[in-house]
Amino acid sequence: MTELQRRQNVSERLLGGSFLGVVIRLAIMSFVVGLVMRMLGISPADVVAWFERAVASISAMSLNTLGEFGSIFLLGAAVVIPIWAVMRVLKLLSR
Repeated sequence: MTELQRRQNVSERLLGGSFLGVVIRLAIMSFVVGLVMRMLGISPADVVAWFERAVASISAMSLNTLGEFGSIFLLGAAVVIPIWAVMRVLKLLSR
């Protein structure tokens, strides 16, 4: 495989296809999404404002939220990890 073929292969894997094909698919999808947004009365400014509000809301959360996340995570891990370990042992014994 030549260097040019290797680069093309990497770029096609990264983009999900040939450059021109990806550009055409993105253009079609952009038009369809824009059409739907226009029909729903949503402007790009509305999307940006929503995103800004979401980021502000998330950043306004305190460390208590992170502590709550940690306790929820540990609670779930207390159940999931032993079940996973038993399943792994059973799978190893069945071989």
